[in-house]
Amino acid sequence: MKLALLCPGQGSQQVGMGKDFYDGSPFAREIFLRSHEVLGYDIRPVLFEGPLERLTQTQYTQPALFLVSYIIGKELMSRGITPQAAAGHSLGEYSALALADVFDFETGLSLVKLRAESMAQAGQISPGTMAAIIGMPDDQIQDICEDISSAEAPVVPANFNSPGQCVISGHRSAVQRAMELARSAGAKRVIELNVSGAFHSPLMQPARDPLTRKLSTVSLQDARFPVYTNVDGAPTLSRHEIQTKLLNQLEQPVRWSQTIETMGKDGLDTFVEIGPGRVLQGLNRRIDRHLTTTGIDTLEKLEAFVHANAD
Repeated sequence: MKLALLCPGQGSQQVGMGKDFYDGSPFAREIFLRSHEVLGYDIRPVLFEGPLERLTQTQYTQPALFLVSYIIGKELMSRGITPQAAAGHSLGEYSALALADVFDFETGLSLVKLRAESMAQAGQISPGTMAAIIGMPDDQIQDICEDISSAEAPVVPANFNSPGQCVISGHRSAVQRAMELARSAGAKRVIELNVSGAFHSPLMQPARDPLTRKLSTVSLQDARFPVYTNVDGAPTLSRHEIQTKLLNQLEQPVRWSQTIETMGKDGLDTFVEIGPGRVLQGLNRRIDRHLTTTGIDTLEKLEAFVHANAD
């Protein structure tokens, strides 16, 4: 088995996620306690009790998902499961890097906290939106965006999620015009997303300076195993490359389909989504249905996976 861990991003959050681990794992309780010091508040009420509308706010969603994926990944490794690689979708990339020991838990959470706050602020400075376009080739979506995008009202592909599923991002008027053109050109479905900003677009530029300053003050290490990064779908171990790619990720698209295809070509044959929901499992099936993909979001599923696969 050549195992890859997959860490979900925004959109996978669920009220109650992580509660099972908190109740059953001393390590998880310790991590939650350590998170209070970094965040400056107790995340448990919003994470365990909601409401979902509050948990879905970027400043809560990103730390919550990072926390849960980190706990599950480290619990797996403490039981003898050794990943050969990892990847994370957008915010999930920080979870993957923490699991590869590029930075420790506190450093990772402090970066995620700043990223979330800076992205939320960028969304207020430069309001925008995002939309999913389903059933249209990526290059056709790229052409539509290039035809109507401008410096004042940009629209760009933000997530290349799987063949026939792309998310665009940018100024509201440009995104809505791109949605109209996509429908006219034969897209199967076009759905505006309920988001607080135009993530992975030029409108996130205001978030770059705070994250640049923060990254310059923290100590990164080379990754313990390859992490396949969003901006190019390629594996890296280099802390210097990782620092640059984390900054570029803010304004550049998540090349998820390319990431999974490259991981498969590199011989990774078992993929485990660690965190709530089944978003990445669903994308894997659309990218390559021959890949073995499962998910772990409860302690029971973790123990079952360990029992079946531990050395």
